[in-house]
Amino acid sequence: MPGIDESLLDAMRVPGARGAAVVDWVSGLALGVVGEAAGGDHEAAAAETAEFARAALESRSFAPESVGDGPEPDPGTAPPVQDVIVTTPDSYHVLTFVSTPFDSSVFLHLWLDRADGNLALARIRLAETANRLVLG
Repeated sequence: MPGIDESLLDAMRVPGARGAAVVDWVSGLALGVVGEAAGGDHEAAAAETAEFARAALESRSFAPESVGDGPEPDPGTAPPVQDVIVTTPDSYHVLTFVSTPFDSSVFLHLWLDRADGNLALARIRLAETANRLVLG
């Protein structure tokens, strides 16, 4: 099972990939990076995408219908949001949340060139990578 470095290299094999990171959305820290950084700074990009991811995860609008009807989910359950996709005139940003046996506070961020990237393929490959990722 691949760790962070292997998973990031796997993500960079997606056509059009410009950069990838594994980010802790609670702290905003990059646990690993490869390739270019959106905005030119890996740490700033990690912190900014973490804020975006946190807003999506904590929004009741995006929560599954079962959330709020019973007790809080147990730690280690799948995050309520699977992916966040942001499109810009020249790129795509795909954030895929990683389910872990502990707190599931990590996501993969893939930055794609819009001219060369395939958003559907990127989402599928990133989900496969997230499922194989071993943290720890």
